[in-house]
Amino acid sequence: MIRIFIGGLLGGLAMFIIGFLFWGTPLSALALSRADDQASANLQAALAQGLNSGGTGVYIIPDPATAQGTILYGKGPVAQIFYNSSGFPVTDGAALIGGAILAVVVGLLIALALRFALPDFNSRARVSVIFAVAAALWMHVGQAVFNHAPWGYILYLGFSDFLALAAAGLIAAKLMESKAVPAIDADLAR
Repeated sequence: MIRIFIGGLLGGLAMFIIGFLFWGTPLSALALSRADDQASANLQAALAQGLNSGGTGVYIIPDPATAQGTILYGKGPVAQIFYNSSGFPVTDGAALIGGAILAVVVGLLIALALRFALPDFNSRARVSVIFAVAAALWMHVGQAVFNHAPWGYILYLGFSDFLALAAAGLIAAKLMESKAVPAIDADLAR
């Protein structure tokens, strides 16, 4: 059980570090589009004026739930906005702490799943990589397919999450590896 815990803990920390490298360094500029200062100020003012009454949430602009919105949506431009009506620091220490805790919890869940489902390192390693690919494709590439999200951002996000999930799984799998080869139950082999 201690190997599962250590593998999950170190796997989670690896996830956090990979996430930081992709999103907390200038490397993130590869994924993000930028607006100049004046455009940013204009958009921020428009968001505050148009969305503060609805508050923090995810908005589809224009809203295709109405006839007029459907027409405008078809004409473009369109946006999906993750809107927070209050500000917060660019480098938010509370978010970093919360993110580190989340990464460790996910790392522990990955380690537990691998330990309970698979008997050896090779099986755990293969499943870790396959699961990481499947998760990144469905959760991220799906956004570009279904919602026409920008491919550059989506591929960057998907690749960063694939590496983080695969690393967590591979680290946990390696730390759970034992020298003894587990015996296979004859009933399971049939």
